[in-house]
Amino acid sequence: MNASSVKETFKNNLPFLLFLVLLFSFRSSVADWYHVPSGSMEPTLQVGDRVVVDKSAYTLEVPFTDIVIKKTGKIARGDIVIIDSTAADLRLIKRVIATEGDRVKLIKNKLYINGEQAELTALEAHTFYEEVLGQRRVIALNPINSPVSSFNTVTVPKGHFLAMGDNRNNSVDSRYYGFIPVEEVQGKASSVAFSLDVANNYIPRKERFFTKLQ
Repeated sequence: MNASSVKETFKNNLPFLLFLVLLFSFRSSVADWYHVPSGSMEPTLQVGDRVVVDKSAYTLEVPFTDIVIKKTGKIARGDIVIIDSTAADLRLIKRVIATEGDRVKLIKNKLYINGEQAELTALEAHTFYEEVLGQRRVIALNPINSPVSSFNTVTVPKGHFLAMGDNRNNSVDSRYYGFIPVEEVQGKASSVAFSLDVANNYIPRKERFFTKLQ
């Protein structure tokens, strides 16, 4: 292929190439998706969910870099975040339980933040529980007695947060890896775009399509 042919091919495909650049720039710094690989966030998230991630929820970055243009928000309790974890050497999706300065403890699966105890109400044959501590969410506690079901009071250091999975006793999170640096957060999970039942021939779970996360 001669130079003129290459030039002509490039010219003919320029709109498509520009579209790809814009698409990947958008995914790099504004929005992306995350495939849920495990049950650590059940019942909120299921294996096979594809989650929409707002990458500009906390920072706006130059596309394809870690250069922050500006801060756009602050990580808050209850947020579900995507973490590029150095300690775990993989990407995690967990819920923010406490932010810098908070005093946290867990006693037999009962959560305390700054001295206030969460209310737990059993649901669905005592597998799921509604947890209320400023916010409401449904968590899984199975088995009830787990090696990670308790820890003594800790204070979240500056620039970090404490994260746990909603499937409390079946989640590898801050109880294993320690406090999470805010710099490792890649975005906030906002909704389930679509979901495939991995255990049932990848049949679509239509009831989970376009559901907002809480």
